[in-house]
Amino acid sequence: MPKRSRAHATSPLPSRDDILAFLERESGRGAKIGKREIARAFAVKGSDRVALKALLKEMEAQGLLDRRRKAISGAGSLPATLVAVISGTTRDGDLFATPTDWDVETQGAAPRILVHLPRRAKPGETAPGARDNVLLHIEKSRAERDFPYVGRVIKVLPQERLRTLGILRMQKDGSARLVPIDKRAQGREIAIAEADLGEARDGDLVAVAPLENRDGRRGLARAHGLALAKVRERLGSLGSEKAVSLIALYAHAIPHIFSSAALAEASRMRPAGMEGREDWRSLPLVTIDPPDAKDHDDAVHARADEDPRNPGGFVLSIAIADVAAYVPQGSALDREALERGNSVYFPDRVVPMLPERISNDLCSLLPHEDRPALALEAVIDAEGRKLRHGFRRVMMRSAAKLAYSQAQAAMDGTPDNVTRPLLADVIAPLYAAHKALKKARTERQPLDLDLPERKLILNPDGTLDRVVVPPRLEAHRLIEEFMILANVCAAETLERAHIPLLYRVHDEPSAEKLEGLREVLASIGIKLPKQGALRPALFNTIIKRVEGTPHQAFINEVVLRTQAQAEYAPENYGHFGLHLRRYAHFTSPIRRYADLIVHRGLIRALHLGKDGLSPSTTVAALAEIGAQISAAERRAMAAERDTVDRLIAAHLADEIGTVFDARINGVTRAGIFVSLTETGASGFIPAATLGGEYFRFKQAEHALVGDRSGASFRLGDPVTVRLVEAAPVAGALRFEMLSDGALSRHRRRASAEKPSRSGRAAPRARP
Repeated sequence: MPKRSRAHATSPLPSRDDILAFLERESGRGAKIGKREIARAFAVKGSDRVALKALLKEMEAQGLLDRRRKAISGAGSLPATLVAVISGTTRDGDLFATPTDWDVETQGAAPRILVHLPRRAKPGETAPGARDNVLLHIEKSRAERDFPYVGRVIKVLPQERLRTLGILRMQKDGSARLVPIDKRAQGREIAIAEADLGEARDGDLVAVAPLENRDGRRGLARAHGLALAKVRERLGSLGSEKAVSLIALYAHAIPHIFSSAALAEASRMRPAGMEGREDWRSLPLVTIDPPDAKDHDDAVHARADEDPRNPGGFVLSIAIADVAAYVPQGSALDREALERGNSVYFPDRVVPMLPERISNDLCSLLPHEDRPALALEAVIDAEGRKLRHGFRRVMMRSAAKLAYSQAQAAMDGTPDNVTRPLLADVIAPLYAAHKALKKARTERQPLDLDLPERKLILNPDGTLDRVVVPPRLEAHRLIEEFMILANVCAAETLERAHIPLLYRVHDEPSAEKLEGLREVLASIGIKLPKQGALRPALFNTIIKRVEGTPHQAFINEVVLRTQAQAEYAPENYGHFGLHLRRYAHFTSPIRRYADLIVHRGLIRALHLGKDGLSPSTTVAALAEIGAQISAAERRAMAAERDTVDRLIAAHLADEIGTVFDARINGVTRAGIFVSLTETGASGFIPAATLGGEYFRFKQAEHALVGDRSGASFRLGDPVTVRLVEAAPVAGALRFEMLSDGALSRHRRRASAEKPSRSGRAAPRARP
């Protein structure tokens, strides 16, 4: 047992120094420490545990501790497995890396990790180099002061190194200029000599590498003030209708061409048979998806429970495509799916996790076709509480493929030829069961943020036609609640069977972000309690309180930014947003690798076949997979967002000078990010263009505030802006602010006769 310091010998609690020393010692051994382990180590019992919890929270608020999931560590500590980027070399020539998922604004400078390379590279695997993403096993370093961590390379992740992507623009003399696709590189074109173009032509998307000086001087070669480069690879032509997403695929190094081995395996697959399966083909399950969905991996059914002991209850049947039957663990298909992590959805194309033979055919729950499924039968009571559940492998046959709007229209009294025969016996019972599930949701009180999703409608040539916000229907919520129930049941079943799994976890907000929210709320007269268990209901109360007020958009945005990012991990620390103690993704194995892992776990746990999770799969192995697919998920989100930005920037390129209504959706020292009301397009307003005074960045207020006038531009404020520049290749828009700051509007009413100062040159914002 750790010894307490003499000064605290009479106290029932350990000192701060005792706790920090204990955490450093145990983390060095690779142990995961939580409040329970600290209490046990220092023999803290009974009511003293409440005081210990308060002490740990206080230490976290003071920056002495970090809490990741339910694990506690000394400030700045890293998890045992993470994705990092090779950032440079030491004086001795060794590589060092920094975490890719690191928020400099809230966490300070990223820690540097000394990279230890494997003594023997795996067959076909290359050593990591500059800018490569690597999956590392992390240990604390005691020898290196400048490098507090040592990382052992588990895997080099796909990443383009030492190259710049851009669009070629040919010059009259046969040379070319490269227009970079990176927003941060706008205005910095690169020169390419005719001899260095290779087969590339005007308008091509290419990868170039910088040229070194050829006259013996150090540094990069330059001509006429521009850096010189050579085309290394021609990636495609922007003349196709899928040109915009092509840029994102290469910019984010998203695998999109299946290996010949994976395609060969997919082509050899034959439909699964009835062996080991229950026959559910007579059960009228239906799929309910977006109208343009190409793969259908979940089907649902509900009926009233005939058991007199469960009045008003329901029996729910949820069938999920049995992807495990077609993707053996360790196969080429499996390796390819893990590398991709998930399907990526662009406005003009889908990059599937699995080849179309699997995703759109054999596994897709097409109507009136026999399809293998891993199915859940769950019984709920009239209040939506689950009474019992069970999983089985089945053969099913979907009775219909419905769109959300189609199912909703049927319930609203306007069925069509497809839904009319299904309304009484299939669709109506689904809605009745959902009404019960809604009661349980209301009692659970998950985080309830209203975030409208925009959908881009394209023309046949791939250009943007319009942006729409599809209505949020009861049919959407119905499927959402059915899927949440299935995911919870999957996690519970695997826990009971002691089978390792990947949870979908979502941590509660950090102490730093809560303190920031507390300061923001205090500025508008709302007090955020410091004590008590943190629950989503607290945020729901705040959102409800500002509903209909001028602060609504601002506070909704701040509450959203306070939340942690969900991820996949074998350690369960719950899902804060959904307010669930255990949760695992099970319902989308066609498009998410995590769900496939859970399917294999259920097959093994329930002895449903020989294609379950391998007994050799360890928690450590799942930690590596979880880190890799969490990074892939973030990669996909960034690629999808960039593609939307490029499409909208191209759409607005002919509207320079047009005035738009917008809302401030980001504030930094450098300036303001705005989102247009009509399209959701994001753009930037440099702080130096805001007015004839200095604007200071007030982080606690999420605002830029003028030194002289007090004019304030704050997150969530509605504003009017003028478009001054559009760069479609980079997806960048620059605007001019036409609105006055919030306080200056008030002051101008009091001093309308004062001469305007708009003619003054605007100095840059102070930090």
